[in-house]
Amino acid sequence: MQTLEHRDYFTDHEILKDPYQFFEAVRAHGPVYQPPGKDYLIVTGFPETVEILNNNRDFSASIGLAGAAAPLPFEPHGSDITAQLEENRCKILGGDLLVNLDDGAHTNMRALVNRLFTPSRLKANEAFIQEYSEELVRKAVENGSVELIKEISTPFVTLVIADLLGVPAEDREHFMRLIEAAPPPGSLDSGENDYSGKNHPMVAMGGYFARYIMERLEAPRDDILTELAHANYPDGTKPQLQDLVALSVFMFGAGQDTSAKLLGNSMRYIVDVPGLQDKLREDPSLIPAFLEEVLRLEGSTKQTARLARRDTKIGDLEVPAGTKVLLALSAANRDERRWPDPEDFELNRPKIKEHVGFGRGKHVCAGAPLARVEVRVILEQFFKYTSKIDMDESKHGPRGQRELDFEPSFIIRGLADLYLKLSPSEAMKA
Repeated sequence: MQTLEHRDYFTDHEILKDPYQFFEAVRAHGPVYQPPGKDYLIVTGFPETVEILNNNRDFSASIGLAGAAAPLPFEPHGSDITAQLEENRCKILGGDLLVNLDDGAHTNMRALVNRLFTPSRLKANEAFIQEYSEELVRKAVENGSVELIKEISTPFVTLVIADLLGVPAEDREHFMRLIEAAPPPGSLDSGENDYSGKNHPMVAMGGYFARYIMERLEAPRDDILTELAHANYPDGTKPQLQDLVALSVFMFGAGQDTSAKLLGNSMRYIVDVPGLQDKLREDPSLIPAFLEEVLRLEGSTKQTARLARRDTKIGDLEVPAGTKVLLALSAANRDERRWPDPEDFELNRPKIKEHVGFGRGKHVCAGAPLARVEVRVILEQFFKYTSKIDMDESKHGPRGQRELDFEPSFIIRGLADLYLKLSPSEAMKA
């Protein structure tokens, strides 16, 4: 019988839906481990993960979307495979997306994103977030119950990012349908990694964003797409249309799972940690710290991947160029060398923002500020308009014996559904 750590993380449904025991079994072999018969390393240690995420010279992000188990489109040779990698980058899944870029290409694209997701722009967008979240929450409370993921999380984050980017109102329902039909990144769905078909949601969105950007070149508006259409890279050069389209699609897609899954994961703790929702309802200023602890314990991203492009080291371990590395972010966030009592939920955990739930270094999640605002605001609405939130035991069982279904994705950690019972507050009568 196979021991737990020797099972295949990327194809085992049980592990993908609940990876923590698997990662702990791997951690028992040390913070860096190569499973027998696999051509990649698994890193579960917190300092080792941070070291790799910060080492952009030796480690490439090019396989971030494809994952460490995907075969490389070339046979690495030599102590430095940078030239080989660049020659074959177009053959790697999502090679032109921000999450996979390295060096100057990443610097240029990230500079555009950093100009767009500014605190002032997010503050301006917060009025829409407040209005729409209030509408969704009040409707759910009036009904007395809600399936959080499909009825609130997905439409909420889809329309918020659509509003922020400047997607026309008449197209937003279509975008919603595209998102609802798409599996999460890293899904075991066989079509997830095929970006060639015109019906793939990201391909379909690309056509829309190309049109939007062309329209804004002719008739500028006060939105992010206009800024993109007229932007220059830091070196003064002009981005190509296909680069702007790829960035727009990435921003729209990346804005979905991070926020939607964070809301679901947060609500799970709200209903199951005794006394927690009362504390947060009485003092909403605790919500930001609460979200950081959720990101540590149950972040939306379970893992990412890196490719060693030069002979290098992880700690004292020699790592040859061409080695693929799975960075188990969810395991690093539960490393007892960094986090005392790592399995416990602690509302005011010291230095909690040092978690790697959103990554670290140059590739830290670009949508993290938006996700924090979105989830904070909608939780404030839930606490305003409810006096109590309960999990529907007819769907999920009693506390301590919950039956929860998570997405079978090797990247995303999120609930497939979450049924809630909602008791109204006095504010609902106003």
